[in-house]
Parts: sequence; C-alpha cells; structure tokens
Amino acid sequence: MYRCDAVIVGGGPAGSTCARRLRLAGWNVVLLDRARFPRDKVCGGWLTPDVFRLLDLVPEEYRATGLTLQEITGFRTSIIGGRCIATRYPDVVSYTIRRCEFDDYLLRRARVRVIDGTPLRSLRRRGDAWIVNDEVETPIVVGAGGHFCPVGRHLQGGRDHAAPVIAKEAEFRLDGRPTSVASDTPELFFSRDLEGYGWCVRKNDYLNIGIGRRAHGAFADHLGGFIAFLTATGRVPDAPSLVWRGHAYHAMGAGIRPLVGAGALVVGDAAGLAYPESGEGIRPAVESGRLAAETLIAADGRYRLGDLLPYEIAMRARHRPAWRMPAALRPAATPLGRVLLRSPAFTRRVVMDKWFLRVA
Repeated sequence: MYRCDAVIVGGGPAGSTCARRLRLAGWNVVLLDRARFPRDKVCGGWLTPDVFRLLDLVPEEYRATGLTLQEITGFRTSIIGGRCIATRYPDVVSYTIRRCEFDDYLLRRARVRVIDGTPLRSLRRRGDAWIVNDEVETPIVVGAGGHFCPVGRHLQGGRDHAAPVIAKEAEFRLDGRPTSVASDTPELFFSRDLEGYGWCVRKNDYLNIGIGRRAHGAFADHLGGFIAFLTATGRVPDAPSLVWRGHAYHAMGAGIRPLVGAGALVVGDAAGLAYPESGEGIRPAVESGRLAAETLIAADGRYRLGDLLPYEIAMRARHRPAWRMPAALRPAATPLGRVLLRSPAFTRRVVMDKWFLRVA
C-alpha cells in the first residue's frame, strides 16, 4: 500500500493548482486522472488576467513556451442573427488558450506524482484515512474531476436536484481556410430566449465554436440553427462536418453540492463554481484549488469536517448562489433583455465588464 499526504482526483486547472501549492509546502501528492495527458480537451479557453495572478504566472512566461496564447482587445456581441455590437478596449483584457496545451502545462508544472489513464475505481474510509483504488492510503482526498467527479458524488450521496448547463463545442485548425472571426475579438451570440449563448473564439490558427444553454429542451434544434447561422455568415467553414464534444456543468454558485467532508474537499466544476452569467469555469477552478490547498496546509494535520469548513465558508462567500428568474416572469423579461443587448452602453458596462470580464 502506497501512502501519501493527499490524493487529488482530476488533473484540470483546479486539481493541478491545488497539487502544486501542496507540493511547494512539502506535501507528498498523488494526482489521479482517467485521461492521459496531454488530453483532448475542447474548451473556449478564456482567461482573464486574474487567472495568471492566481497561478503565480505571467503571460510572457507562458507564451515563451511556444504554446498558444491569444490576446483579446475587443468583443462582438449580438442576438443570434441580429446586428453585432463591437466593444473595443485600449489594452489587453483577456487571453485565450488551448486547453489541451494549458492543462498539460499546469500539470507538469505541479511536479507531483501523476497516475493518468486511471479512473477512480474505489474509495473507502478506514479509520481517519481513505483507501483509493485499494492501492493508495491518504488522509485527504480532493475532488477535482469536473461535473461528474466521483469524489463529489461520494460526498453528495445522491443525485443533483438542479439541472446543469449543457454545451457542445468544437475546436479545429483552420489550415488557411477562410473565417471572418478576428483573432483578438471573440464573438458572442445570445439565444433569442436568453437561455444561453453561442461563441466563436479564434486562437491563432485554431477556431473554437460552441453553444451552451440552461434550458435543455430542443437542444439539437438550437445547435442546428447555430451551425446554419455560422455557415451562412462565413464564420465557420464546413461547420456541419465538425466533431462536436458535449459537456455539462453547474453555473449556480457554491451550494449546489457539499464542498467539504471529513478528510475531503471538492474544487472547480466538481463544486459547481462556474460563473452563472458567463459560464466561465477556469478562474473559479484555479481560485478554489489554491484556497483548498491553503486550507489544508493551515489545518496542520487536522482534517475533520470542522477543520475544513473555512474553505466552504470562503467559497460560499465568494460564489453566492445565483438568483434564477421565476418561470412566470421570463416571458415578460425576455423582450426587454433583447432590447438591452442591442445597447452599446449596456453591452460594455454590464455584459462585458461585469459578467464576462468581472471588472470590479
């Protein structure tokens, strides 16, 4: 039986951030992931500058590796099929990366023992320790395996009571094929019912496109309509032939699932931390991974539920449960929302600055 100080289940940004900070504090960490890295991860890959600060990393250091890092200085937004509004900024306000590169970089940077290509098959309690896959013994398990994280499901002890956001997206190399999407200007297209939005994000010679929705009904029809729109407007060549990947996540703030248990914490999408307005999950994932590590270090060997509650309290304060408009009010609110999204001032000050860029 191999013994270590912590097992982290999931090698995405939340898991690798937590692993690195624990390793820097002298912990012996094992990170387990069912995928092999570099993994084929498709994602819009949108990073606000705060993500680099939380990672103790500067953009120039990441760019120097030769990996994709696209600067963003503006956005184009509209209702699908409507008139686009251009929002420009004098400086770089965000970056885009390719998750297959970014996640692998963060995992290697953590410099912990990685067991990839291996799912969590079993997790049981023995005294004050966890036995993982009948092979590893540890006092701490951190669940960082995304929406379907088995550690999160173990703490929850049942199914979710709220439906997640569902999304489908594709990322592909342009190889010289034409597109009207500018490298420094992602495009966002809100659904007419305001239950979701689509996007086109250029990353040098790669293009990421996708659509996510809170409402699950007729999702295939919404996806088909979005593909037809992208093709007709010249944004995406050969869109119907692309390979589309699906995923799900909660974007309702902390509270949809338990965040801590005796000797256990969950971080990132496993904790349901994606921002409700934009669906961005990378920044809250990194933030939660860092705070989880700091909580464990401060606990100094005491990992009962009460010892780990400071993590849950802090995350709930930073990610308050999102208010959801009652169904009875939505028909009246939707036309007003579409009007506001045609306003350049509202788009800049509310949609971009507050919802997507999270400017204080």
